[in-house]
Amino acid sequence: MRFLEDRFDCAQACVECARACALRATRMDPDGPEVRQLARRMGLMCADVCDATCLVLDGQGHRGEAGIRVQVEWCRSVCRECADVFDRCPGAQVTVRACRACAQACTDFLATLLPG
Repeated sequence: MRFLEDRFDCAQACVECARACALRATRMDPDGPEVRQLARRMGLMCADVCDATCLVLDGQGHRGEAGIRVQVEWCRSVCRECADVFDRCPGAQVTVRACRACAQACTDFLATLLPG
């Protein structure tokens, strides 16, 4: 039961993070300062990775447990990095919180999987 709850929580956090990152990234000037360009690229990548992870967690990716583990670990890593980048951008606190919450949900879900 814990596995299913953590899987659902992770998928939900991925949806929220993807939405927050996509929204923040589209508001950033692609020709702005270097940190904002990086934040925009990271936000778009994070949104893509979170979307893909959500699909895998929903069973649409048709991956075994090892494939799910790799996807969720990738998502966790990208979310952490994205949060660090957005942390340097004024006004991005909501996005930072969404990224960190997603990374934590990924960590919690990974703990319910058998060791990889």
